[in-house]
Amino acid sequence: MSGNDFPNVVAIDLGAESCRISLLRWTGDQPHIELVHRFGNSPVAIGASLHWNLDHILSELESGLLRCAERCSAPIASIGVDGWAVDYVRMDQHNAALGLPYCYRDERTTNTFAEMQKRCSNTDLFLHNGVQPLRINTLYQLMADEEAGVSSSTPWANLPEYVLSRFGGRVVAEYTNATHTGLVDLRKHTWNETIFDLAGLNVTAAPKLVSTGTDLGSLQNRISDRKAFEQTRLIAVACHDTASAVATIPMEGDDWAYISSGTWSLLGMVLDNPIITPEACAAGFTNLGAVGNRVCFHKNLNGMWLLKQTMLQLCSESDMWPTAELVAAASLEDAPERLLEVDDPSLWLPGSMASRINEQRRRAGAPTLEEHPSAMPQYASLIFHSLASNYAQTLRDLELLTKSQLKRLAIVGGGSLNQFLNRLTAKVTGLEIFCGAAESSTLGNFAIQLATIEKQPNSSSRIAHWASILNGPASLRF
Repeated sequence: MSGNDFPNVVAIDLGAESCRISLLRWTGDQPHIELVHRFGNSPVAIGASLHWNLDHILSELESGLLRCAERCSAPIASIGVDGWAVDYVRMDQHNAALGLPYCYRDERTTNTFAEMQKRCSNTDLFLHNGVQPLRINTLYQLMADEEAGVSSSTPWANLPEYVLSRFGGRVVAEYTNATHTGLVDLRKHTWNETIFDLAGLNVTAAPKLVSTGTDLGSLQNRISDRKAFEQTRLIAVACHDTASAVATIPMEGDDWAYISSGTWSLLGMVLDNPIITPEACAAGFTNLGAVGNRVCFHKNLNGMWLLKQTMLQLCSESDMWPTAELVAAASLEDAPERLLEVDDPSLWLPGSMASRINEQRRRAGAPTLEEHPSAMPQYASLIFHSLASNYAQTLRDLELLTKSQLKRLAIVGGGSLNQFLNRLTAKVTGLEIFCGAAESSTLGNFAIQLATIEKQPNSSSRIAHWASILNGPASLRF
């Protein structure tokens, strides 16, 4: 592509807290990315259950796409959707939703998780799928559906792919997102029928597996009559947002790791083949899809969730700390004498985070912190030092499991802006730190669409090339 050949494209990022619609346009060969529409998203309680307000999400996405059409005089070549994993929509024969999808935090999978352990131990299940057994995985949610009377033959699709189908695309399961279900054979890139049988599920209800960058057809719904959308294609980008984010890292070789830093911290390496061993399972690592039919081998660690939940408990709307100011204030605090066990299961739960932190400190014989907005810098300092220490230990485990010697660490996602945490991480790990864009999933979404348009849809090198053009000189080094 050159000059006026650069296409305008739209990236939709579905987030469990907010969703974004971004437009990429060009002036000559210079990219311009605009966040056109952003809206809040959160699970809604219906009785004792947690669901996603799918109608609200779809309505807001249409509003965002209409705004893109209003801003763009030239045709929009394509739309891609990425989002969080594991949640899905059950559909009728016309691909219409049979109800609001469940939120992964809903507790209905407690029983099915325990039931699956009776049928197959966590370690044995890991040897089948390479995925860390977590109660939130789609596998256990589908089992809970059947327990509630939903036929296992009822079709389903994960949320990003379902959104694409509502805009006119074929119903599919994109590889990177499908691996999070716990139902994929990572060695063969197919649905794992052994696991379907163990879980009592029907493999015919699962969508067709497709590679990253698959063209699903043209936009066809009530907004497709806009001139900008006359030739718009729907692209199954790396539909899992972490895979899109990691795809933007322009590094080669086997001496680097990544942290996708946001609500959670996903720390690992991109490998050619999965590591499916009892040792990897015991260490808490998982194998998930990456672009180029590769594998994100990483561990899911607690992240900025700790900070946000602490602020929600301690601060009212009037005394909420801006993140940049809080990070700066935290950097002036003395280093804590005792660190948190950040992956204590109690710290993964919502609500009363400051109190949970103090309870852990009380059990360890450490002094508690005041539960007041003025103490937020102390909490933030404690959280950041503890996260950096946890990163260091996880990186040591990663080196042992992969038999590698790491020298570089790439940080993408919103946490990449936290320079204090990045400095702490550099100090305790001894690694050279590279920071990418905060909205790296959006960049990856765009880059995969551009690679698809030039007929190289699953090329890691082309995707990284486009991401570097879109990111420009934004990378920093500490």
